[in-house]
Amino acid sequence: MRIIIVGATPLGMDLAEVLIKKGYEVIFIVRDERLAENLSETLDCTVINAEGTRPDTLEKAEVERADAIVACTDHDQDNILIGVIARGYKVPEIIITTEDIQFMTVARKLGFHHVLNPPQTTSAIVYHTLRGIDTIELSTMMRGDTRFVSVFAPPKFDDIKLAELSLPKGSAFIGLYRDDHFTVHMENPLVKEGDEILVVTKLENVNEIYDLFRAEEAA
Repeated sequence: MRIIIVGATPLGMDLAEVLIKKGYEVIFIVRDERLAENLSETLDCTVINAEGTRPDTLEKAEVERADAIVACTDHDQDNILIGVIARGYKVPEIIITTEDIQFMTVARKLGFHHVLNPPQTTSAIVYHTLRGIDTIELSTMMRGDTRFVSVFAPPKFDDIKLAELSLPKGSAFIGLYRDDHFTVHMENPLVKEGDEILVVTKLENVNEIYDLFRAEEAA
């Protein structure tokens, strides 16, 4: 598996070490020249000293061949931009980190499913995400193939009661966020475009749920 990591943050460096030990092919893009030199001597991976938000840098890393890219610089806007560029090259898995909850919301509204908050994230969680296990904080209480999914309501679901939305078998609504206010599913709230809806489901249903809430499917 070929993974591009952009950003020599503590998370990025720790993740690189974890993935290298697991036998992954790692390409590490590092902006700081001296740090890039040090990492090229200490890590058994390709280290590219360049600006990771530049398309030509990602092309040098052969982004079109990547199985996944992890954007974990210390600038939220840069991470989202890297994700957008990577999506243009059809990278299968794109993981974005954000420090600011506002940018986390922006990234999810742009259609990125794997958006992580570094203070709540460890390299182990990112590693599991790369393996196809979509985890968030509550997942530590789950077992087997149970997953939590966060999706945003597209226009086609505006003014529809939450309970009236159909989910795949073995799935259930937890509730929804509107701004910072959370409403549990038992209150059967009226859905508004842009609401963040939380669902508990099985791993096999995750892609179907993402497709169900895909914005471009709105009438």
